[in-house]
Amino acid sequence: MIFLIKLFLAHLIGDFLLQPKSWVIQKEEKKALSPWLYLHILIHGLLVWVLLWDFKYWLLALLLMLTHGVIDLIKLYLQNDKTKTSWFFADQITHIFSILVFWFFWFDPELPLKVWTRNSNIWIYITAILFLTVVTGILIQVLMANWSKTLSQNEDESLNNAGKYIGILERILVFSFILVGKWEAIGFLIAAKSVFRFGDLKESKDRKLTEYILIGTLLSFGIAIGTGLLVLLLIEKT
Repeated sequence: MIFLIKLFLAHLIGDFLLQPKSWVIQKEEKKALSPWLYLHILIHGLLVWVLLWDFKYWLLALLLMLTHGVIDLIKLYLQNDKTKTSWFFADQITHIFSILVFWFFWFDPELPLKVWTRNSNIWIYITAILFLTVVTGILIQVLMANWSKTLSQNEDESLNNAGKYIGILERILVFSFILVGKWEAIGFLIAAKSVFRFGDLKESKDRKLTEYILIGTLLSFGIAIGTGLLVLLLIEKT
């Protein structure tokens, strides 16, 4: 099972942490002619090989790399401005499915969970933290892209990337509170954020902004809570 966690971690690092937005934009413009597409694909293969850290898995890394490239190319040529959100999730689901398929055929999925050692928990934590800090922010951004365009028409002074880092901190805090069993602290965090946001929402008198912030906050906290519960479940089975 630890191999599956590492394959997922390689995917998260390659698709989110090591893929700048400028690469995504150029890939969408030039598609198969974009050099960043092939660098992105190569990074995926190298990440799989490095995380598994065994040369005998070179063929697995190569096949996952090629599969990832084919899936990305299909998305690039079939998506348009109206279907970007749908294709983003279709792309990610297909990547995850391909990882599961390769893991199933390459490793023995019938291995009992007792083969996990306590040291393997670190991979669960690393994957969860990367998901909450980098991946979740992009997921929420994609989900709320249409509403964000509407709000961006109104000029408003704000710190650069402030919302991004606030979201990362709140998800890490929620995740940490769940791991230590302090559920009441999550309620305190929600209340504290509500107090700071109340003045802005009251002054703006903008129903769209209020709804946007509320949906974003609930998504952020919901994903963090779900991830924390999943990690606890995985740790219990080790």
